[in-house]
Amino acid sequence: MINILVTGANGQLGSEIKEIHKKYNQIGEKQANFIFTDINTLDISNNMFLKNFFQYNTIDYVINCAAYTNVDLAEKEVEKAYEINAQCVKNIISAIKPYHIKFIHISTDYVFNGKSFIPYTEDMPENPNSVYGKSKLEGEKIALNYPKTMVIRTSWLYSSFGKNFAKTIHKLCTQREELNVVFDQVGTPTYARDLASAIFKIIEQSEINNNFKTGIYHYSNEGVCSWYDFARAIALKSYSKCKINPIETKDYPTPAQRPFYSVLNKNKIKSVYNINIPHWQQSLDDFFMKI
Repeated sequence: MINILVTGANGQLGSEIKEIHKKYNQIGEKQANFIFTDINTLDISNNMFLKNFFQYNTIDYVINCAAYTNVDLAEKEVEKAYEINAQCVKNIISAIKPYHIKFIHISTDYVFNGKSFIPYTEDMPENPNSVYGKSKLEGEKIALNYPKTMVIRTSWLYSSFGKNFAKTIHKLCTQREELNVVFDQVGTPTYARDLASAIFKIIEQSEINNNFKTGIYHYSNEGVCSWYDFARAIALKSYSKCKINPIETKDYPTPAQRPFYSVLNKNKIKSVYNINIPHWQQSLDDFFMKI
């Protein structure tokens, strides 16, 4: 039996993992048992509670999807962002360390400043612009001090669950005649269901080969687009006549500074774990079949 704990299970990625986990109830030759938790069932800010949980439950993998993700509000709620994105990671590490549990921690492209012109590899220097990015980077560093950690950075995450850009644009397209969307921020959307599948494949291969390969990995869908391109694709698939207007970032000021370039190089995760990654447009089709 393999016991897999998912924290932040009610968020976008956690919900997608929950949605597809039955496909992976057999990993290698072992049965897989999943435990889905959120703040109501496992408060990762409570050190004593966490330590008791791991003392009385045998866990093989922790997939940490819990995060503070409100990028703009984080500029005001600095303490809260650091508590969830860094201190809670420290709490988990402290609780799992005695049992040598494998730890998969989800991070973000926001750890980079977005001034590159080539896709970011895992070893490129981080330099976040925002409180959100800084708090996530701090969480990464804490996680990587534990030798059984894999950090997976992703970008522009969306899902049929929760609040996200794809769902918002889809809804607004049915309500408005036109929308303004920035065209000078470039990256790659990531369908959370694809990332969930990739995580299962990583666990599957780690079990079959008895080799959990730690370190930092990048995962997003294939291809590159701007938020404007992404919004246009969503409008088209929504069969909407809503006009999408391209605007510059300076015309849409936000409390947190966004990276202008967020394209992640995914060669490492593809070669190490032999993962096939769909193009973002193909994944957007899959998303529309779910909503």
